[in-house]
Amino acid sequence: MHASQSTTTRREEIRAALSDIAAPSLALVPIGVLFGAVATAEGLSAAETMLMSGFVFAGGAQFAAIEIWADPVPVAAIVFSTLLINLRHVLMSASLAPRTGAFATWQRIVGFHFLADETWALAERRAAAARLTPTYYFTMIALFFPTWLVTISTGAVLGARIGDPQTYGADFAFPALFIALIAALWKGPATGVVVAASAVAAACAAWLFGPPWHVPAGAVAGIAAAALAWRPDPLKERET
Repeated sequence: MHASQSTTTRREEIRAALSDIAAPSLALVPIGVLFGAVATAEGLSAAETMLMSGFVFAGGAQFAAIEIWADPVPVAAIVFSTLLINLRHVLMSASLAPRTGAFATWQRIVGFHFLADETWALAERRAAAARLTPTYYFTMIALFFPTWLVTISTGAVLGARIGDPQTYGADFAFPALFIALIAALWKGPATGVVVAASAVAAACAAWLFGPPWHVPAGAVAGIAAAALAWRPDPLKERET
């Protein structure tokens, strides 16, 4: 009986994870195709584009690196830009780590390597409603990560034949995806304050200093706003 219940629970976790990650994976398609096409247009081979995507797996940082790609490669500029953009992964990992009590150490290490904005947001939402399990988390990755690689390889092979991505609205894929993630994590007016502070700070930094400074500026402003807007939950205090 216990084994049967365990199997049923695992299947439910898999179904829930696939249901949750399906829409973000679909939204990832135009982004991946676009990146593959842009990367090959900048001189990377399809194999190099795939290796970069497999080892880095950070869409925002990859796009930033491609934007300043040149011959010779400006290594220092690329490292600095991608470091600033990926600093948010430190914050996401710190936020998600307390929810991974069911994970073994190696599962945390491997899982956080594949951490993305989408999987982080869905894992946080899952942890708020139920226990976050390795089955749920790695099922998301099992669909999300291959989707990224397959779509990038498609873009790299098709290259210039894709045409102007704005024609298909692919340039709005990133903003649309993040709007959906914010909506999924919405918890009332306090969330609005955090989002507004982060957006204003990011916009000001982009205007004053240019990318990639808007990413850490938005993150810092969002954290500060969250700290100022936080109020203790009286119901939870009574329970404790």
